[in-house]
Amino acid sequence: MLCVFASELARTCFVHQNGGLTESVSVWLNIIKKGTRVSSGHCLLLLRLRLSRLGKFADKIAFLTVILGARCFHAMQIEGGSLASLDVLGLQRFPLKRSMSGIGLTRSLDFKAGSPLVVKATGIKTQKTDRADNPAGWEDMSGMKKLGVMEVDPMLTAHQDHLQYRFREYMKRKTEIEKVEGSLENFAKGFENFGFTRDGSCTVYREWAPAAAAAQLIGDFNNWDGSNHNLQRDEFGVWSIRLPDEDGVSAVPHGSKVKFRMQKVDGTWVDRIPAWIKYAVVDPNVFAAYYDGVHWDPPAAEKYQFKHARPEKPVAPIIYEAHVGMSSKEPVVTSYRKFADEVLPRIKANNYNTIQLMAIMEHAYYGCFGYHVTNFFAASSRSGTPEDLKYLIDKAHSMGLRVLMDVVHSHASTNAVDGLAGYNLDQTSQDSYFHSGARGYHKLWDSRLFNYGSWEVQRFLLSNLRWWMEEYMFDGFRFDGVTSMLYHHHGLNMCFTGNYHEYFSEATDVDAVVYLMLANELVHNLLRDATVIAEDVSGMPTLCRPVEEGGIGFDYRLAMAVPDKWIEYLKDRKDENWSMGDIVHTLTNRRYTEPCVGYAESHDQSMVGDKTFSFLLMDKEMYFNMSTQQPANLIVDRGIALHKMIHFITMALGGEGYLNFMGNEFGHPEWIDFPRDGNNWSFDKCRRRWDLLDNEQLRYKFMNNFNRAMIALEEEFQFVSSSKQYISCADESQKLIVFEKGDLVVVFNFHPTNTYSGLKVGCDVPGKYRICLDSDAAEFGGHSRVDHKVDHFTSPEGEPGKPETNYNNRPHSFMIMAPSRSCQAYCRVPE
Repeated sequence: MLCVFASELARTCFVHQNGGLTESVSVWLNIIKKGTRVSSGHCLLLLRLRLSRLGKFADKIAFLTVILGARCFHAMQIEGGSLASLDVLGLQRFPLKRSMSGIGLTRSLDFKAGSPLVVKATGIKTQKTDRADNPAGWEDMSGMKKLGVMEVDPMLTAHQDHLQYRFREYMKRKTEIEKVEGSLENFAKGFENFGFTRDGSCTVYREWAPAAAAAQLIGDFNNWDGSNHNLQRDEFGVWSIRLPDEDGVSAVPHGSKVKFRMQKVDGTWVDRIPAWIKYAVVDPNVFAAYYDGVHWDPPAAEKYQFKHARPEKPVAPIIYEAHVGMSSKEPVVTSYRKFADEVLPRIKANNYNTIQLMAIMEHAYYGCFGYHVTNFFAASSRSGTPEDLKYLIDKAHSMGLRVLMDVVHSHASTNAVDGLAGYNLDQTSQDSYFHSGARGYHKLWDSRLFNYGSWEVQRFLLSNLRWWMEEYMFDGFRFDGVTSMLYHHHGLNMCFTGNYHEYFSEATDVDAVVYLMLANELVHNLLRDATVIAEDVSGMPTLCRPVEEGGIGFDYRLAMAVPDKWIEYLKDRKDENWSMGDIVHTLTNRRYTEPCVGYAESHDQSMVGDKTFSFLLMDKEMYFNMSTQQPANLIVDRGIALHKMIHFITMALGGEGYLNFMGNEFGHPEWIDFPRDGNNWSFDKCRRRWDLLDNEQLRYKFMNNFNRAMIALEEEFQFVSSSKQYISCADESQKLIVFEKGDLVVVFNFHPTNTYSGLKVGCDVPGKYRICLDSDAAEFGGHSRVDHKVDHFTSPEGEPGKPETNYNNRPHSFMIMAPSRSCQAYCRVPE
């Protein structure tokens, strides 16, 4: 079992006869033979080796050192004959503690108990060539120039080895793809070869299932009898069949229900939905019925033809996050067309420029909110057909709205009957979409985890992105669960402090990072103006830097700490204990070279077990005291005021983009709860109460009016993405926050009772200022305490060129009135 690995080491020692190099390799040889423990000194010695001098085998040693370079670990067992790649399995439980540089903290990684660490050396198979160790066009690491991300952030230099290692792995894989497939874009055309395709007068079906012993294609086209439709297997585990047309009609007509039947090694047969299926349906009249794949190939007359071009990319994405199924005021699943006709006009009226659609990829369990995907290429049939979804997107484009898709590549449903997990027949990771063992299972999500280093998995996922962009004209993606992808620990039980060692270590899943780099390059190659957003709670540096700099390539990261902070304040702090400095710090604490999308509340904040912000603020009062026909009581008055302020300050300071979940713009009450056994399969909390907004006698309209006005302000002044940002005041006693953002001067008074008349606020540019947004205006449910006709003229402060003599470090100031629990924005106007 050890002979292959040992002989390779011995050969390397013989070829490279020089001191430290030979000594290091000998150390590893002794480890394997004797099962000794590895000291940190040995690990560091090995890391110092020049990779160019060790070539192929050094890559393997460096990999083991980076992934396993702890204070100590048990010797590993080596299996297999090919050393083309490494697959780490069955990690033994041991505490892994590392000191955090400069701050005296420790971090513990606890791996699952099992047998001693097993490292399998396996070959990566492709249809044309094996993986090259030094592909043409790839420059050796010893000659690699300093990555651009380190020019942007010199602190990353301490992690240069890790960053260059992952960039090299990316370049190697990209070069392999270009050599075999011609280009990354061609590689991502898997849907033209897999699943159902047309070749002249034949229907061709292909499926990658290397673990199957035999395979058949079944469906209503052959009465579910596959005995005459056996598939042939090639050397790479791809099964295929060609079905000639019959009298000019496809052997598998459009709309046929189909499944892939495969035989397991024990002789039993199982039926699965084709992995590349474009549509899947279930009988709505049968409880817990299984899905069927549907061959979707409508005649030209029935195919939707896009009529409108993609809108231009906005300076800042102002995103409306929406779930089509729950978008009706009725307790039903809404259709794509009804959403397009009834909800899109509401979104446009509130001045959003981007829609983010959730739960588009087919998911057998509705209650998963679309995050346990079963069929990755299929648009969810609950809301209609693929052509109906195209109608929705085309109509959004006609309104100037870009459409992003919430894509789930971080995991897959464990549903083996309806989904991709059914292709796992206990084979090795090499022959599966997923890792085997504990590495292939997310215990918190109860889902399967992809093997991102696999050639065929990369083909599947990259093709999936291209499919949605080209077939449906999506303008980009929001990648779900990126934190889980980036780390072997998936972010579980981790509290990220911002220390760089938390991001660049043996805990990083480099295979996943490389996949994300490839994905971002592909998307932007296909559509230069695409918008790609990462849902990452860790804040990994380089996540939103370009791939060519050594970054991962996302355009934005969701600022996920912001809603958590607001929830903390709304649940646990009295108004008088709100910290202005803490609020400002949370909203502005980000990497300004890596854009963020700020938000106060998305769908996450209102799921069952929690509440929308409006309901946290007003609770049961929303049932009885929202009528405009009676004076607002103190709870409702406070709730509406803070709801407006929280969303506006988050938009203004929380990122370079802004997101709002459907309904929260008007203070939707209660929470979201999908039909399930625990609520007697009720749809009551799985809808949007537009009737509350449309009722002129209810106060919901005030929050919606303000939401529309603040986004209109962004449309006029484009302050969200402005690099000009200065916080001149965060006064804890007065509960005041004053800042400049773009061309605006903005004042927030969070004090519950104090109104400040004649308040001096600092500014940079002199001139005449006038109010351009006031949360206290009557149209927003306020008390109209500010006179909008008053002009505010600046006065110079201190001595020119001496900031210390200025007012709050600003060279000019003007006087205003700041009512309690309100916010105002001022803009400069011609004198």
